[in-house]
Amino acid sequence: MQFNSRPLKTHLKRDRKRTASSTKWLQRQINDPYVAEAHRQGYRGRAAFKIIQLNEQFHFFKPGKRVVDLGCAPGGWSQVAVKMVHSTPDNPLVIGMDLLPADPIPGAKLIQMDFTSDKAPDQLKQLLGGHAADIVMSDMAANTTGIHNIDHLRIMGLLEMAYDFAIQVLAPGGVFIAKIFQGGTENEFLARMKRDFMTVKHAKPDASRKDSSEFYVIATGFKGHI
Repeated sequence: MQFNSRPLKTHLKRDRKRTASSTKWLQRQINDPYVAEAHRQGYRGRAAFKIIQLNEQFHFFKPGKRVVDLGCAPGGWSQVAVKMVHSTPDNPLVIGMDLLPADPIPGAKLIQMDFTSDKAPDQLKQLLGGHAADIVMSDMAANTTGIHNIDHLRIMGLLEMAYDFAIQVLAPGGVFIAKIFQGGTENEFLARMKRDFMTVKHAKPDASRKDSSEFYVIATGFKGHI
C-alpha cells in the first residue's frame, strides 16, 4: 500500500503555552503522511494502516470471519476489520471492547467493557451469537512511567492478559494479533505462543514509526484446548 507523502515539511510557530514535547508531537503529526491519509480515507487514526499492512502480508482477514478488537478505541482497527470481513449492521461480525467509549461504527458492536473481567469471555460469545471468535487482535499499550524496566513489565502484563482472553474465546484454527515491544522478556511469551499456535511470526509494518520499539506478533492456527 503506497500513497503520496507531503512534499514539504510544515514547521509550527512557537507558542509559549505549548511545551517543547507537545510542539514536537504536533509537528510530527502534521508531517506524518499516514495521519493525512487516515483523515482522507475516514479512518480514526494512523494505526488503521498498521493492521491493513499486516493483513497484506499475512492475509488473516477473510469474509465471514468473526473478529474481536481488544482496546478498540478510537476504532481504527475495527473500521478496517468491518470492511475486510464484510461485517454489516444486520450481521455484525466485529466486536470491539474497551474501557473507554468509542463512537459507533456501522457493522461493528463497540462495547465499553473490561475484557479482564471473569464474565467477559462468556459475554463476548453471546455477542457473537454463541460462536467462538476467529481473530482476536490488540493494539493496546499500557500507560508508561518513563522507567524502561517498569514500563516493559506493564506492557508485557497487558499483553499476557489479552492473550489469556484470546485463548478462551478463539475457535480452533484462530488467529491472535498483538502489539509487542522489544525489551528482553518477550522471548518467554513468544515461546508460550508457539506451544498454542501452529505458526508464530512477527513483523513491523511500515506504518509503525521507525523510532518505536514496537512490532506485531501474528499467531495463526490456534490448536484449541487440548
